[in-house]
Amino acid sequence: MKRILLSEATNGRNNNFNLIRIIAALAVLVSHSYPIARGPGTPDLLSPTLGVTLGEVAVDVFFITSGFLVTSSLASRQSTVEFVWARFLRIFPGLWAMLLITVFLLGPALSSIPMAEYFSAQETYGYLARCGSLITGISYQLPGVFDRNPLPRAVNGSLWTMPYELKMYLMLALVWLASRMATTNRRRLFDAAIVTLAMLAAIFVIVDHFRPLPSRQFAHFFYVFFIGACAFVLRKRITLSPRTFWALSFAVALSSINKDVFFIAYTCLLPYLILFLAYGPAGHVRAYNKLGDYSYGVYIYAFPVQQAIVAVTQGISVLHLVAAASTITLLFAVASWHLIESHALTLKKLAKPRQAPMQLAREGQLLRQQRDR
Repeated sequence: MKRILLSEATNGRNNNFNLIRIIAALAVLVSHSYPIARGPGTPDLLSPTLGVTLGEVAVDVFFITSGFLVTSSLASRQSTVEFVWARFLRIFPGLWAMLLITVFLLGPALSSIPMAEYFSAQETYGYLARCGSLITGISYQLPGVFDRNPLPRAVNGSLWTMPYELKMYLMLALVWLASRMATTNRRRLFDAAIVTLAMLAAIFVIVDHFRPLPSRQFAHFFYVFFIGACAFVLRKRITLSPRTFWALSFAVALSSINKDVFFIAYTCLLPYLILFLAYGPAGHVRAYNKLGDYSYGVYIYAFPVQQAIVAVTQGISVLHLVAAASTITLLFAVASWHLIESHALTLKKLAKPRQAPMQLAREGQLLRQQRDR
């Protein structure tokens, strides 16, 4: 690959984002396998040396790619209604299907309390309602479910990031609506606001690392999402280069000798590395796009699958848990994509405004006149 502007690379939909996200989702599964198999506080592969877990890196990758892609979607649609509807279809149909399976099949099958007591408990339906809306956060427990596991009673710990993602969508939409209120230079105002918010968030996150500040978790997600959005609005000024990629990768690797230095390098350089991997490697690697986008399904099904395996296989090792959970979770993810998620996404067109009959008639008349010429 030669040097190319990011704006040129984004023409078309042939990229590696699906592959990057499935790898990130599986990385979350691997990271969670340590505390799920061995108990709370068990470190994973990266945390002892880098101060950040493999799962945290993977979630950052999700938020950076999400910020980049959904900002692109909003800018191309030019409609807040269409944007919100598209985000709803991407998240909730698959989420609701997973929750129904968890609450009404997995839960009663593995609960330590009688089935009648399980279904009469208010906690059961509170879990379904709260996790199904994501508005006020999530619930972690179902009555008697996984209460004897090394990581007790946590049904789906992966869902905790999703309310933050919804908040990022909302804030992006609000920035867009605020820029629409201007009479001129609307797009410039939107772009400037995104860049300003991303830079302020970057400063906050770096300062917070050395001197903890309030709302640090929200600020971190805000940064990784809006730095992705910032990359999109600055795409005409960002050059993707193999030399730059390898130089920055070496810098991140070298910084790992010190956790604080690594944090700064990681925070500042990860967005570029992800975008290069999304658009740089081509050829056979792009064949993955023919399969489908299974990353969301892997993310939302992995945790309860892992907990269920541990519940029925006492003393399972981390390695065996990763192998078994990856296989079963991928089956659920494939089914979720082909049976639910992909079909839900076809409903995006319902949010598009219909053209009035008079407008359609005028357009038809213009086409006939052009044909006659």
